[in-house]
Amino acid sequence: MMETVLISGALLAVGMVLLLVKVLGRKDGKFASQHIHDSEAMRSRGIHCVMDQDREMRSQKKLNINNIQEE
Repeated sequence: MMETVLISGALLAVGMVLLLVKVLGRKDGKFASQHIHDSEAMRSRGIHCVMDQDREMRSQKKLNINNIQEE
């Protein structure tokens, strides 16, 4: 049991050190944004954030299913 705790702690420590190295190695010391709307590749493909897609769908004319007549 104690071995598992020590191994887990060591893996977490190694991960934290690697993240620290990555942050210190960058000019501004920040990670790149992970949001879809900040990605040029996603914007060029027409892929939006779910919040933006929801806003677009709500702004379009709503379709009332009760008014659709079957032929």
